[in-house]
Amino acid sequence: MFAATGIIILLVLVFGGFALTGGALGPVMHALPHEMLIIGGAAVGATVAGNSMHELKLLGGGFAKVFKGPRYSEKDHIDAIALTAKLMKMMKTEGPVALESHVTNPQESTIFAEYPSLLRDKALTGLVCDTLTLIVVSSGSLDTHAVEDVMDNAIKSQLHEMDEPQHALQSLADALPALGIVAAVLGVVKTMGSINEPPEVLGGMIGSALVGTFLGVLLAYGIVGPLAGRLKQVNAHDAQIYHSVKQVLIASLHGYPQPLVVESARSGLPPAQRPALTELLDTLRGK
Repeated sequence: MFAATGIIILLVLVFGGFALTGGALGPVMHALPHEMLIIGGAAVGATVAGNSMHELKLLGGGFAKVFKGPRYSEKDHIDAIALTAKLMKMMKTEGPVALESHVTNPQESTIFAEYPSLLRDKALTGLVCDTLTLIVVSSGSLDTHAVEDVMDNAIKSQLHEMDEPQHALQSLADALPALGIVAAVLGVVKTMGSINEPPEVLGGMIGSALVGTFLGVLLAYGIVGPLAGRLKQVNAHDAQIYHSVKQVLIASLHGYPQPLVVESARSGLPPAQRPALTELLDTLRGK
């Protein structure tokens, strides 16, 4: 929402300011489609050449994230902590074997069924189930630090994939000014081929060429660069849910009391998605 609003404000003020200062929009609008074809085509081609199909699909999802915002709401963060805390409480009271049916087949689990939105999240469900499966098959004898290392590697891999679209967008933003120069140079070459034309014609052709440089810089620093920055923010917010799940698991394995377990996870959440401690505790009590 804010990304789209920002782009509209940028375009209105840039082109509106140009018109208000006496600039003629006609020549710019005339050159815009041709210059955009060159710059946009080069940008698309470079992006396709530099990424696999998997990364290109992730990039499409990244654009959706920019405009939708963070995937996880405050309720999702509460549910993730509550789900993990319930599973760890079951392991503590009933033993690792009691968890087996829940973590090996979460689709049939009565505990996971209480959180359908999280159950649909394969990455988050996989992090919880894979870690607890390790504990189950080892009968709870694994060293807590070893479990933490495994979770760190799993989270690192997931976050790396989440960040790929942001890196691709930032690389594109860095390349766009140069692609704008490419379009401008081609315009100059075209102009030099018509050097015998009258000054008013040459002036229009040179102006059209300069639109390419303008577009490259505007797209890089006014649109694509900010979108890459916004995607980085969204990913940082969404990444916290993985860290909170890890905190619940590791703090529980250390034997901390449940209020401290919950607080260790809650305190690391972004302020905008951080629930009150009493709200979390009430959720775990079933209130």
